[in-house]
Amino acid sequence: MPSQPELPELEELRTSLYADLSQVGDFRPGSLAAVRRRCGRPNCACSDPAHPGHGPQYNLTKTVAGKTVAAHFKPGPQLEKVQREVANYKHFRGLVEEIVEVNERICEARPVAALAADQPPAGTEGKKKGSSRSSRRSSPPR
Repeated sequence: MPSQPELPELEELRTSLYADLSQVGDFRPGSLAAVRRRCGRPNCACSDPAHPGHGPQYNLTKTVAGKTVAAHFKPGPQLEKVQREVANYKHFRGLVEEIVEVNERICEARPVAALAADQPPAGTEGKKKGSSRSSRRSSPPR
């Protein structure tokens, strides 16, 4: 069975992932898809079944407050910018998943004794505190 990485190695990996995260740049969530459409005019070339249709037009879709919203882009500099931003978002999400995994491994690898030294001394924490008066009924039940 391969040995587990030691705590310092995991912390070094986490630091490296944080550095990578700081270099992500501009990003936006969503999915970018190329679509072609038919205009519906009977005399247009797109009415031929062999014709692929007009386009491509690129749609960026994402969910906002539970609803799908779309933005449309034609080929050009704006589309290239959006493609970079969507790719950066995917990279960002991948890095965040890696950071979470490494942090979980760090939590599992960190010894309990080291954590106990950081805790305040045990006192009355967790003890039940009651009222000073008794809770007896003043009259018998009917």
